[in-house]
Amino acid sequence: MLLSGSQIIDTPIMGLQTGTELARTHSAVINPHDLAIIAYEVEGPSLDESPSLLRIADIRELSDIGMIIDSSDEFVGISDVIKLQDIYEQHFVLEGKQVTDEKGEKIGKIIDYTIDSNSFIVQQLNVKRPLLKSFNDDELLVHRSQILEINDQSIVIKSKASHPKPVLDKDSYVNPFRRQSPQTEAIEINKDA
Repeated sequence: MLLSGSQIIDTPIMGLQTGTELARTHSAVINPHDLAIIAYEVEGPSLDESPSLLRIADIRELSDIGMIIDSSDEFVGISDVIKLQDIYEQHFVLEGKQVTDEKGEKIGKIIDYTIDSNSFIVQQLNVKRPLLKSFNDDELLVHRSQILEINDQSIVIKSKASHPKPVLDKDSYVNPFRRQSPQTEAIEINKDA
């Protein structure tokens, strides 16, 4: 199921052993190399460390009542998992990041993102267009397959102009619903033989 990233912020984290709320999600810890959420920073009065993190691998289920985990033992500190610490210390945040195309033209800024709730991988970026470009469409969805580069300043995506349209003569017609790949030939079977 696809969910917006903002929908998961401030989600209750429920303990399976106690059946009570243990904490709430505060922010996502996103790996900038593959746009996978590897953990959530969590807040709550009963946490031992600050900041505390909940690894995605420790979430049993994401349901209507929140994230369900086994117990409060699933919360870890930053220094408990080395790979997690390295990514956490990069402080990578998608919201507010500038989006440009490969030619350097500004497309807009990220206001939210969509994740797959099974893998917690970012699938789409919701981009707010600049004022002058927002007359036609004020918001764009950018699929992860369009991303060319992620750096500290911006996310670079493929531009529309990089996909040239085929040049057609005036008598040509292209069916947009038909594949442009070669079709296999049908073999006629003679039933009389």
